[in-house]
Amino acid sequence: QPFLPQWLAQPKRVQKRIKDNLCPIRDVPGIHPRLLKKLQTNRIESFFPVQAEVIPAILQSASNGYLTGRGGFRPRDICVSAPTGSGKTLAFVIPIVQVLLGRVVCHVRALVVLPTKELAQQVSKVFNVYTDGTGLKVVLITGQKPFAKEQEMLVQKKVTGYCSLADIVVATPGRLTDHINQTPGFSLTQLRFLIVDEADRMIDDMHQNCLNQIVKAAFQGENHSGSNVLFQRTKPGPTTAASSCSPQIPLQKLLFSATLTQDPEKLQKLDLFQPRLFTSVYSEKNRDGTETEQDSNHKYTLPEGLSQSYVPCNLNSKPLLLLHFMLEMKFTRVLCFTNSREASHRLFLLVQAFGGVTVAEFSSRLAPNERKRTMKEFEQGKIQLLISTDATARGIDVKGVNYVINYDAPQFIRTYIHRVGRTARAGEAGVAFSLVLRIQERRFLRMLRDAGIRDIKKHPVKGNSLKPLMQQYEEALCKLEKTIK
Repeated sequence: QPFLPQWLAQPKRVQKRIKDNLCPIRDVPGIHPRLLKKLQTNRIESFFPVQAEVIPAILQSASNGYLTGRGGFRPRDICVSAPTGSGKTLAFVIPIVQVLLGRVVCHVRALVVLPTKELAQQVSKVFNVYTDGTGLKVVLITGQKPFAKEQEMLVQKKVTGYCSLADIVVATPGRLTDHINQTPGFSLTQLRFLIVDEADRMIDDMHQNCLNQIVKAAFQGENHSGSNVLFQRTKPGPTTAASSCSPQIPLQKLLFSATLTQDPEKLQKLDLFQPRLFTSVYSEKNRDGTETEQDSNHKYTLPEGLSQSYVPCNLNSKPLLLLHFMLEMKFTRVLCFTNSREASHRLFLLVQAFGGVTVAEFSSRLAPNERKRTMKEFEQGKIQLLISTDATARGIDVKGVNYVINYDAPQFIRTYIHRVGRTARAGEAGVAFSLVLRIQERRFLRMLRDAGIRDIKKHPVKGNSLKPLMQQYEEALCKLEKTIK
């Protein structure tokens, strides 16, 4: 058994069955009446298990306002590992808006960092709903607007110096780093909450540097004369009489992910302070009504309403299988994943040439407004098949996906978890199919088995059922060849 730090080895368990464990919003202690009213206006009457556990924990850590933690101590950092679609966004939006309600001067006090533009837009939308009418300002920086325009949204130059125009900043790593380095007056010295969503991807090498830069910017004392020395923030060290005499805004890190790494070495890089881990583990109901928790070494949990199957096939029959599912089996609202932009583009052209299916593609080839439009049409049911790269697999909440088809089998277990997590969200049911080449079959099943996923069924499709599609398919291939030329 690997030796784990105590907080990893003994996490706070969160119920996984969403529908059986809803908690009425009034039963969660400490939520501001104003926010309760907002939640009801948005037709939210009860919290999901993750929200019911995490919201009070964050509120408690800031119960004396945001200048000090509880009892004057530094608040503990919080990590949340819960399946896709279990309501993690609201779990940090509500407490942060509530803690900042009492603020007087506008400073960047909460910073949310997300790996993709779509995710950042989604989160800032939720923040906007709950800050509406409170005077708190939310600014989204993802590089979709010109750099100078974003600078105007963040800071304003006055005679007395710069003043901040944002309380809550939602950002993607690259653009954020640019603003830290190049925007005069953009300061994180008053930052109270650093939220890292899809934390495992952010920890991976690409963005580690970004997190270091944020922390560095947060502890940079303002050196120009006239700054208030009393509130200068220094890197936290041991508590001594001297270090306790001047109050300092603590920086608290909140990490969220569906596939939070268990690797202490990677987590070490984040420099967490006495972290608490909230995680949802499968709980199985026994016949006598008691619940037994399965071995918590199941690293990942999948949504409860998800049923998974795989189809062994060869390379030539893959496109035919997809058409078979769409035309013969009448699948609707299908999200189909490929491993590359080129593959998704080719498959899109092929299905289009075949006809009979309303199809669209979604990848980084498209401009942001096209992506938005495609998403909207898919959610309205105008598009039955959306062929996508892994750009959508992360955290994006697509309404009403009935089926996820892995056209190319994913290489890594995390990719698999995030892809199939686009369906069966918020306690609904959903189906995931993976088309697995016979040569990959053993490796694919082993990968799932190692992650504790055993309930995947084999779903062979007989060659005869693909025969009726052959002639039209040959014609579509000829068309495709011309298109590509």
